[in-house]
Amino acid sequence: MIRSSTLLVSIFFFVLSAQAHRLAFKTLGFELGESKGFVLEANASGDQKPWVWYAPTLPAHPDRSHTWYIDRLLAKGISLAGCDQGEVRGSPKSVGVFTKFYHEMVRRGYSKKPVLLGQSRGGLMMLSWAVRNPKRVGGFAGIYPVLNLRSWPMKRNLGPTLADFGMDRHAFSKVIERHNPINNLACLAKARVPIFIVHGDFDRVVPLEENSAVVTERYRKLGGEAKVEVVPGKGHQVVDGFFKSTELIEFMIKRSTL
Repeated sequence: MIRSSTLLVSIFFFVLSAQAHRLAFKTLGFELGESKGFVLEANASGDQKPWVWYAPTLPAHPDRSHTWYIDRLLAKGISLAGCDQGEVRGSPKSVGVFTKFYHEMVRRGYSKKPVLLGQSRGGLMMLSWAVRNPKRVGGFAGIYPVLNLRSWPMKRNLGPTLADFGMDRHAFSKVIERHNPINNLACLAKARVPIFIVHGDFDRVVPLEENSAVVTERYRKLGGEAKVEVVPGKGHQVVDGFFKSTELIEFMIKRSTL
């Protein structure tokens, strides 16, 4: 009876996980403390299985708009995975949870150097982790990513940002530059982690100039490799320019399988 109950719970969680991500694929879900992880397994063999780490992992993300990328990753034996800890903005606490997720993935036989793929606010999640773990990153990829704490987080999403850091606005204003990942890129450049981003030049939600452009400029000055594929006339939206980028998928495949 106990075994039957356990099996039913496991099946329920598996089905719930698959539905939660709204993908056209079945995902494997697992718990990580109060957070939840998922893996879309490519069935790669051997040790150090290649994978792309996607953020934000939330009830609605990733979704079917990512199918074009996922099809091509799976065809190359590259898995997709992510960790849902809610609306986090790169605080030391949330970065610590992501590190636990990373170790769990490595324990499961996945590569110690995944490619990080941050979309919109997921960019801030991934870059905040990357600058603290440069030797654990195979490459950084972005789809109109939030990268600058002083941009969308402070201008349009202050409440969740302050909640993640556990501070009020006055206290956070004193330490924001310390935590802003755009100020901590040197370690990534030194580790020779390449960056590739697709971003629209008509993005009013996450402006190109305040995010991808400033990171690219600073990163190159530090000696790092960075490129932005600018999608002309497009903003923060689901169009082929962002979700069927040949350069982006080639970057992720190359950097995942080194």
